[in-house]
Amino acid sequence: MASIAEAMFGKSAPSNEKIKKLEQFREKTDEKGQKTILTTNQGVPISDNQNSLHAGPRGPTLLEDFIMREKITHFDHERIPERVVHARGAGAHGYFEVFKPLTHLTKAKFLQDPSVQTPVFVRFSTVGGSKGSMDTPRDVRGFATKFYTEEGNFDLVGNNFPVFFVQDAMKFPDFVHAVKPEPHWEIPQAASAHDNLWDFVTQQTETLHTIMWLMSDRGIPRSYSTMEGFGVHTFRLVNEEGVSRFVKFHWKPVLGVHSLVWDEATKITGADPDFNRRELWESIEAGHYPEWELGIQVVEEADERKFDFDLLDPTKLIPEELVPVQRVGRMVLNRNPDNFFCETEQVAFCVSHIVPGIDFTNDLLMQGRLFSYLDTQISRLGGANFHEIPINRPICPFKHNNQRDGMHRQTIHVGKTNYDKNGLNKGLPREGGPGVGFSSYAQRMDGAKIRQRSESFADHFSQATMFWKSMSPPEQDHIVEAFSFELAKVREDIREGVVAILQCVDAVLAQRVATNLGITQLPPKYRPDYPKAVAASPALSQLNQPTSFKSRQVAILAADGVDGTTVLAIKAAVAAAGGVAKVIAPHMGNLNGTNVKEAIKVDATITGSPSVLFDAVYIPGGAGSIQTLLACGKAVHYVTQAFVHYKPIGASGDAINFLNQIGVVKTGQEVPVGVIIENGQTVTEPVVGQFIQAVAQHRFYNRKGTEKFAV
Repeated sequence: MASIAEAMFGKSAPSNEKIKKLEQFREKTDEKGQKTILTTNQGVPISDNQNSLHAGPRGPTLLEDFIMREKITHFDHERIPERVVHARGAGAHGYFEVFKPLTHLTKAKFLQDPSVQTPVFVRFSTVGGSKGSMDTPRDVRGFATKFYTEEGNFDLVGNNFPVFFVQDAMKFPDFVHAVKPEPHWEIPQAASAHDNLWDFVTQQTETLHTIMWLMSDRGIPRSYSTMEGFGVHTFRLVNEEGVSRFVKFHWKPVLGVHSLVWDEATKITGADPDFNRRELWESIEAGHYPEWELGIQVVEEADERKFDFDLLDPTKLIPEELVPVQRVGRMVLNRNPDNFFCETEQVAFCVSHIVPGIDFTNDLLMQGRLFSYLDTQISRLGGANFHEIPINRPICPFKHNNQRDGMHRQTIHVGKTNYDKNGLNKGLPREGGPGVGFSSYAQRMDGAKIRQRSESFADHFSQATMFWKSMSPPEQDHIVEAFSFELAKVREDIREGVVAILQCVDAVLAQRVATNLGITQLPPKYRPDYPKAVAASPALSQLNQPTSFKSRQVAILAADGVDGTTVLAIKAAVAAAGGVAKVIAPHMGNLNGTNVKEAIKVDATITGSPSVLFDAVYIPGGAGSIQTLLACGKAVHYVTQAFVHYKPIGASGDAINFLNQIGVVKTGQEVPVGVIIENGQTVTEPVVGQFIQAVAQHRFYNRKGTEKFAV
């Protein structure tokens, strides 16, 4: 594989020493690390960058001040159009490696050699909000991966849902318009709880399956590193013999799939609107590299029609119980971007960016995306040469074609031929011919030109029913609460329309939502022939996903007089398990702890870092500390809020009295699940282990007693 330098400079790639000097110049330092002189974009040294050129100390600014004009002009044109959807995002660099050769499935080279690490850049995003919105709305999340392979770039542009709202790309603009802020007043931002979206749902019932995902915990992921990713569409894998198979792509997070609870998500919006992007950045900086395994569901061509749904329908998924997910590789994100705009904002993903061995299908939504994504990047990034922006450049030898000119051209071509075929340049470059490079799968096509969908796309409810039945009781509760929250904000006739449709998914779901909305008499069912009897898919429940402690955030709630030994023990145990522990106190600075000589550094205040920003809370003992915390209403709320959000809570010594007095535990009664108690003043190793294990479990949704606390 060519080096990045070779990709940029060709055979005349500079030596390592020259590259080092180029980087030093870019960083404006000389070989000794001394800062060099500030220059204009043309390289002219600048003597004064603080004052414009004007006629006398109080005179007018002179138009000839080319330095000021260059600076202001650049500033005036710094912003590019934000993405219509997926505007708010965060990205990271990393690598992908396949576990074993997949020669029998595909000729794609990056899926053949386990010893090769293919560079990747991944961008995560929210779909509905603007660039300046928050990280934690109820929304679909984008999961787009750019593989820089030796055969060119492959973009797997997906979401954290395996299905989409509409079947045909013709309806995509309508859906996006409906979910965006209402045009007459640009409200609400990054939210689906408004008339337009839910009116759209009542008119296009094909949305129901994805709406179920949106109203579930999947719509509010805890972090990008605990978020599943899907290619959404059915693609093809084609091997060297030309044999094609259908494939669905999955990203399975090694840390498991975990989510926020709705009350927590809304409060994070105020406490840290950058919650998800900050977690991604800090995890990578700390060496807690996010990791996913690439999974594939493979279906033979002969089995295309053996299911009770259509493989080409993007509102449907293949249950893992029918076609297991094969784990074929892993992706690790281990480097943050150097510049957000140059990389995360300018990265251009296109569904049409594929490599030999991967091909498209007749998925109606995919076919529209093949046009839309390329068209969008041309609009956003200033023309057809967006592939020459560094983050978008292939790292293999590229630009061996006769395309020239256009806005922002960076490649300097030599020679006089800019057409094909030519005889002046020995016919070069020329196509590879049969068997070389990319060739579309030879699928037989025959049909009249019609505007009509296949009858195999007509069932809009069965997989929505499957999703509901696959959820655990707590997850079903959250879905009911989400529908109730959203529909309470829309017109009464729209509420009733949605309830009529929900009866086609599940009678209990519809009745529970109707009760919460004050609908005493159910409207007529939208379709009398639904719901159908369908089997559950246990793989869809997040509670059936693996768990891990790695990257978990633990708050150690303390004040002066805290037992210092316990603080140090918890911090050490959390760090050893791959997490981060922070001391949270009423004030910044240091705490005077008992049983330790050195002062205990405070990482953040109770007000500045509320418990919604952490996965668990530990309260060490120490009479002075507990007395202070009991007298602090914010400290009491800190713990009760974590309790209501089903998070693990640990306590030792005097802190048990704290939990008793605030009502989290009661003497003589069973300790609630997920509350780990050490009777001794200093925590012991077995109890630390229990606490770490509880944090890895993430939530304790079967916890009793949460209803007595206001949130």
